[in-house]
Amino acid sequence: MLIENNSNNLGEELGTLFVVATPIGNLDDISKRALSVLAEVDIIAAEDTRHTHKLLSHFGISAKTTALHDHNEKQRAQQIVDWLNSGKNVALVSDAGTPLISDPGYAVVNLCREQGAKVTPVPGACAAIAALSCSGLATDKFQFIGFSPAKSKARKEFLIDAVNSGVTSIFYESTHRIMASLDDMREALGDDQQVVLAKELTKSFETFFSGSVVELIAFLTEDTVRQKGEIVLMLPGKVANKEAISPDAVRLIQLLQDQMPLKKACGVAADYLGLKKNALYKAMLEQD
Repeated sequence: MLIENNSNNLGEELGTLFVVATPIGNLDDISKRALSVLAEVDIIAAEDTRHTHKLLSHFGISAKTTALHDHNEKQRAQQIVDWLNSGKNVALVSDAGTPLISDPGYAVVNLCREQGAKVTPVPGACAAIAALSCSGLATDKFQFIGFSPAKSKARKEFLIDAVNSGVTSIFYESTHRIMASLDDMREALGDDQQVVLAKELTKSFETFFSGSVVELIAFLTEDTVRQKGEIVLMLPGKVANKEAISPDAVRLIQLLQDQMPLKKACGVAADYLGLKKNALYKAMLEQD
């Protein structure tokens, strides 16, 4: 039988939703199991059916597909559960990589779990993990934080939070926003902020760049073609500084400064927050 996991075999009375990872570039990265599942399921729910048909055609697979994307997945979720309950097996795929990882599918999988439908992964390529594995950054602890926000202010806060998390942060960036995103990174985190870019992973023009944000801006500006493609950015996390002043303390002191001198404001804030006045005062002077 197709799947060796007895609780998820095809052909049982109830169907199974297979969350199938597909290649992020090199088509040879698809697994034998993924090909078998795609060939044998009743329906493939695809982010873009045209894109998926190209993949299926390459491997000689003829299958029924249905579109499942950001704009229709909430409406389509119940239909998929109904198919599973009627005994149909469904494969969920995105355009590339692992579904749900900054791709559609959450509403479907969530509803399947809520209603007791069976869901099983068919693991494979994921751009975030592939990039991290070759980044040279710490991999013992990391976080994937999706796409950066579209607006500059929110993006700067996003970048500051990422670095202050203390762990390696991985996120995706679009080609048309990459330079604006790096400009915001430079403003929010400084010229020397270290960053790793990975793009076009497993494809002919796969590129890794590691250096300061200023160096990366220069690298991408030197040849604008380098700004194109599927981009992953990675930031190392700052080592926590126990003496660092918290954002909440800074905001409180700044509010108090409207009514009193800095030193007194630090004293009031220290009493309120249970912190040391001298440490707060020193930290505020260093910020200035």
